[in-house]
Amino acid sequence: HHIMLDIHHACVEHGGEGEQTNYVQGANIAGFVKVADAMLSQGVI
Repeated sequence: HHIMLDIHHACVEHGGEGEQTNYVQGANIAGFVKVADAMLSQGVI
């Protein structure tokens, strides 16, 4: 349950412009940010 709430909050954070949330856009951006953060923490970039 906690994992799904985290996913929902990430989608809303990154997919919200205006009144409606674009969950596809939010999920794509949240996934990109997660991978980019992991790469930065490992010193890849």
